[in-house]
Amino acid sequence: MSQTFDDTPFSLPVETDEFPTFAFGQPPAGGWASAPDAPDPSALNIAAEADSFATAAGRLASSDEVPAAGDTFFPREPNTLEEAGLSQGEVEALILKYLLDANAATGRRIADQLKLPYVVVKDVLVGLRSQMLVGYKASAPMSDYEYELCGAGIERARWLSQRCTYYGAAPVSLEDYTRSVRWQSLRRAPATLADFRRALSDLYIAPALLSQLGQAVRTSHGLLLYGASGNGKTSIAERLLRAIETPIWIPRTVSVGGEIVRVFDPSYHVPVGDAGDDASRKADQADKRWILVRRPTIIVGAELTPEQLEFTTHEATGINESALQIKSNCGVLVIDDLGRHRVGTDELLNRCVMPLEKGYDYMRLPSGRKVPFPFDQLLVLATNREPARLLDDAFLRRIAFKIEVFDPTIDEFVDSLQRLSAQMGLAYREEVARRLVANHFVRAERPLRFGYAGTLLRQVQSYCLFHDRPLELTEETLDVAVKNYFGSL
Repeated sequence: MSQTFDDTPFSLPVETDEFPTFAFGQPPAGGWASAPDAPDPSALNIAAEADSFATAAGRLASSDEVPAAGDTFFPREPNTLEEAGLSQGEVEALILKYLLDANAATGRRIADQLKLPYVVVKDVLVGLRSQMLVGYKASAPMSDYEYELCGAGIERARWLSQRCTYYGAAPVSLEDYTRSVRWQSLRRAPATLADFRRALSDLYIAPALLSQLGQAVRTSHGLLLYGASGNGKTSIAERLLRAIETPIWIPRTVSVGGEIVRVFDPSYHVPVGDAGDDASRKADQADKRWILVRRPTIIVGAELTPEQLEFTTHEATGINESALQIKSNCGVLVIDDLGRHRVGTDELLNRCVMPLEKGYDYMRLPSGRKVPFPFDQLLVLATNREPARLLDDAFLRRIAFKIEVFDPTIDEFVDSLQRLSAQMGLAYREEVARRLVANHFVRAERPLRFGYAGTLLRQVQSYCLFHDRPLELTEETLDVAVKNYFGSL
């Protein structure tokens, strides 16, 4: 049986009480199954990983790591394990688990599975064969062979699969991922006033508000949108990245202390077709462990839980899923309905606002170690509550932009009705629109909201289509729309 993960199969873990040793690939006397008290293989690399974690934290905290203007990030295909940032043991484990599920595969098929060049995988296969963990099953074209597991290789692969079933694309190092985030930060993605005007063209945005939003995206130091519900705070937030069309490279997975953390998530990351317009970059072959995607916009509402802001491990597969703030790096993370979450507001802000200020967040691995991961995105907090009652001064100081989204004036609401009517194919009459405002908002002491314009016009459109009437604004169609939407309120 197999499972899928990021379009890559996994072998299910095999239940057993026996644990082989993991020392340089050599089996103990009596075979792998004769060493029940073998140490955790990840422990072999703890010292080296500790150094890399310290290095990563230093790079994250250092402004010197920000590249020069005009420099771009491009993951070049590695020619060696060292260039790939991988150890021999990491690649061996992936190959063994893959062969356990596939039974046999050519060297090039294995390289394709791991998203590594054949020249890199070939050297590892030579090492596995010398350890008598894999052997030749048959010859293959282009000086290749079909490989299969030997007896000792089967035992070791089964034990490895118990810990983690993943055998997809080889991971990238945390240091390389950190560098990619620095180079692709929103702060380095220029966008003009015209770009933001285009991105928000389907909403009614006052010029002053448009300017504030553009500045917030350019600095990426945090944005608080507040004001009455129904005025488009969420709609504004989800459109901000339309002003920035440059895609980003993200790794499928990252290796941290021998543990694999998934970064690419098809629920949030949308792949794009090519590597960009730069001819020199197109000429280079990209590292297939990376995927070119649109900058992500992740929106979470009151359903947000503390677990979504931490790494989680799938019990059946042993695969670690990265947190939302990691998946939204180089993009936008919108925390909507602030003050209505299952997690307390102070806890939530401590988890997001403080790392935003530092530029990195310490994430806890299943082993218990805390590792610094880059935290670089526009954090948007949206609420219909009064900020001073919801946030204390310390948090308010750390949010660079606090923008109130006001109710529309009568003229702005009427103008919004006109613009939306044109988009929806409704014949517009201004005197009817102003009568709507006078009778159903001013006289009824009902506040105007930008969101009401589109909602009422969709009611008009539905009424006209259902009754086979001309698509137009009339007193009758608007009265029906108001009755449908507001009822007796």
